[in-house]
Amino acid sequence: MEKVLEFLKSAGTYYLATVEGDKPHVRPFGTIEFIDGALCFQTGKSKPTSRQIHDNPKVEICAFDGDSWIRVQALAIEDPRVESQEKMLDAYPELKGMYAPGDGNTEIFKLIQGVATISSFSAAPITIKW
Repeated sequence: MEKVLEFLKSAGTYYLATVEGDKPHVRPFGTIEFIDGALCFQTGKSKPTSRQIHDNPKVEICAFDGDSWIRVQALAIEDPRVESQEKMLDAYPELKGMYAPGDGNTEIFKLIQGVATISSFSAAPITIKW
């Protein structure tokens, strides 16, 4: 998972796909962090992203770093602990103007049952499972 975290951080922006009914929704994201051994991202409970994930926790992430791309398939499960919110916001202090630990809106999701594939045009794919 360290390689997945490193790739997503180096890409800066990744794209998170969710499903609502039979329609896919993709949007740019930037928060990604290890929290207590889990790969996690942050969103707001007031956003459609949160509702979509609670209705269907299957997500996919894609990012490109200029040479290679990564696809991550996983289940996104809420981590409701305020401590996790604190860790994420400490890692991304620029979000503290919009979110605060325990504010009822800050939401952390951990990625479980994940499969990541790193691909390029010049090397064999690398698959990482957790």
